[in-house]
Amino acid sequence: MSCFRDFFDIQYINIFIMKKIAVFASGSGTNAENIIRYFSNDNDIEVSLVLCNKAGAGVLERAARLGVETVVFNASQMRTPGFITDILKSHEIDYVVLAGFLLLVPAEVTQMYKGRIVNIHPALLPLYGGKGMYGENVHKAVIAAKEKRSGITIHHVTENYDEGANIFQATVDVAPDDTPETLATKIHALEYEYFPKVIKSEIEKL
Repeated sequence: MSCFRDFFDIQYINIFIMKKIAVFASGSGTNAENIIRYFSNDNDIEVSLVLCNKAGAGVLERAARLGVETVVFNASQMRTPGFITDILKSHEIDYVVLAGFLLLVPAEVTQMYKGRIVNIHPALLPLYGGKGMYGENVHKAVIAAKEKRSGITIHHVTENYDEGANIFQATVDVAPDDTPETLATKIHALEYEYFPKVIKSEIEKL
């Protein structure tokens, strides 16, 4: 009976162990904060680490205010073999989320987290993706091309910008009088609504 109980206890621990997310961000961190808050009362998933490549970025203050540990690094450190992977290993990270992160993620990270690292892009990939296509740059390009619709794409991350397989897309209409600022507001609303939900759904598949 004792052996059976010990086995049951071990299985119970394995089933209910908390999954840990690391969020990479470069800017103000509104998406990161939204994700942290979404999982704050989740019994199975938590955001346990925020990594940022800009010392003065707003995301650091947001994370600290919400009690999430932060790590700041520069582009050279990120390219140093083992630097990022060692941080992720030491914090026992299960899943990686890019939320407004502007640096190219090293191949050793994307390979270690293959199928477990995602990004959100403010357009309907494969349109308006690639190096330099982020934030206002994307919205300006969409409006200049007179697109009727834009949206968000949540996709797996590879060692190349915006080339991982798409997981989810949501769309909005682009009005004739939209500006990059008004279009950005529409896109942000989609990001806040769907990104945490898709992250949860993907983690639950692991």
